[in-house]
Amino acid sequence: MEREVRGIVQGGADGRSDESRDPEAPGEDQPNVGWEPNGPHGGGTPFGMTPEEVEARSRLGRYIPRSRLPGTRDDLIAGATELLAPDDIIDTLKGLPAGEAFRTVSEVWEALGHRNEDPAHRP
Repeated sequence: MEREVRGIVQGGADGRSDESRDPEAPGEDQPNVGWEPNGPHGGGTPFGMTPEEVEARSRLGRYIPRSRLPGTRDDLIAGATELLAPDDIIDTLKGLPAGEAFRTVSEVWEALGHRNEDPAHRP
């Protein structure tokens, strides 16, 4: 066991003391299998939204507790206040219509006049 953990104990670049266990890099004529340039990939911006809109909706969602959904404008403002939301988030939530219940952050976002991703263009 002492030999097996030598790399970890001595702080080398790799924690493996037995070089035969190191993964080999692809050869010159072999593709790098970590990335498919023209293939499907996850992540990115959903169709119908800009990266800025995605970030703004995400930021808003950070201050809407799941325990407050579904909830009215006042419920969401109270939850955001509990999470110490910045003033601009509270002001944004004050722009929601009164008396309407919202089930998701996407519904809140849409009620504020923004657009969500287009479900017709899902891969």
